[in-house]
Amino acid sequence: MGTKVVWFRRDLRLNDHTALVHALENLQEQDELLLLFHIHPKLIEEFTIRHDYFFQTLKALTKECEKLKAPVHFLYGEIEEAFAELLQNLPNIEAVYFNFDETGFGKDRDHHITEWLHRQEIAVHSFTDHHIHSAREIQKKDGGFYKVFSPYFKKWQQLTKPKPAEVKKQKLKEYAVDYRSFFNKGEAEWQSLQKKFRYNGKDIGERSALKRLDLFLDGAIYDYDKDRDFPAVDGTSLMSRYLRTGSISARTIYQKLLEETDGRKGQKGIETYIKELAWRDFYNMNYHFYPQAEDEEMVGKYRGISWNMDEEYLERWKKGQTGYPLIDAAMRQLNETEWMHNRLRMAAASFLTKDLLMDWRIGERYFKERLVDYEPASNIGGWQWAASTGTDPVPYFRVFNPTRQSERFDPHGRFIKEWVAELKDVEKKYIHEPHLMPGEAQQKANCIIGQDYPEPIVDHKTMRKKAIERFEKIID
Repeated sequence: MGTKVVWFRRDLRLNDHTALVHALENLQEQDELLLLFHIHPKLIEEFTIRHDYFFQTLKALTKECEKLKAPVHFLYGEIEEAFAELLQNLPNIEAVYFNFDETGFGKDRDHHITEWLHRQEIAVHSFTDHHIHSAREIQKKDGGFYKVFSPYFKKWQQLTKPKPAEVKKQKLKEYAVDYRSFFNKGEAEWQSLQKKFRYNGKDIGERSALKRLDLFLDGAIYDYDKDRDFPAVDGTSLMSRYLRTGSISARTIYQKLLEETDGRKGQKGIETYIKELAWRDFYNMNYHFYPQAEDEEMVGKYRGISWNMDEEYLERWKKGQTGYPLIDAAMRQLNETEWMHNRLRMAAASFLTKDLLMDWRIGERYFKERLVDYEPASNIGGWQWAASTGTDPVPYFRVFNPTRQSERFDPHGRFIKEWVAELKDVEKKYIHEPHLMPGEAQQKANCIIGQDYPEPIVDHKTMRKKAIERFEKIID
């Protein structure tokens, strides 16, 4: 008789869970199955909203597991110390199953613990699970990785997509064991973490993920190609937080999208959404092959750019007090809901890096702190895209005009008025540039510019010119 361990990480679900599927398939008649989560001290040094949401998702998973009488066990401590405790308490462990990370802290941790477990003569079975295609699966003919999305996507489309795999719940119930009394330290840490919970959204866990996907596929998906850029419209899937925590797999989403097309071509909304799943794989690949991307420009020639640093302007950007209504609405949405519409992420990032000429790393760190769906590879990739320093970036001479973005994607000012209360009574013709309101219009709208709502903190035309000049100096 041996014990097989399934180690949960950012794959907090019981459907289409690759490691769990393989562990169940490999069980022998006298084996036991132990479900595990390791709380690493480094990952809880801070407890931001994304930590809160992640651990509440973990709690939702533990409840589902309890229903199957398959409890999740908790380890706490540095990786070797924690797993040494596991082996000390359960010497019959034969194998550990997990879905490996390809980037960042998780990648280093997985390499380290795999070597350590092998030295203990324990088998390790690790799998690709977080993305449709792994980082090394799509490469150029010369073996290098793609830095431009279009040829990457062309090859991505040609590959056969893995299908969701069934988790045999009855077998899980039969073979799962409960040794939680052996791991007091881990259980105590888990109880302590739950006392920090503050996030009160209802969009938590696998059940919520599946409901939200069904809702999206019932309607919004068909106009996704047109509506996704308009923040006042409920035109996005809102699946990013579920993908980040692994409450649902990208494979499940892809499969359901295929079922919606039923083999038919020309479903623009669905085709556009599939492309977004490919972008997620693309950024994961880039971060895998360029692990310094969190701190270093991926385009080498741009590492010498001189960025501004103005604490007052930075704080005004963070708080949504720039005098540019769409940017301010975006930042206030982020601060209040811990989420930001994707079009606005691009606009806010462009404003910080091109209009304020501030270091993209500052913005990336702020989003990391605030976003409930923070995905390192995508967030880093997106910020470097906006700053024109990463792979397949917006050209440095193309600078988002915040007023034009506002006019195009919130033409009636509905989103602005929802999030910038000072502007709720401003006439439509002034909503994108309220500083142009004459005094009488300001009085009528109960919005005195410079008092109730700020003047623009910078002149876009001036800063656009300065931004381009800085890049051109680097090129020269």
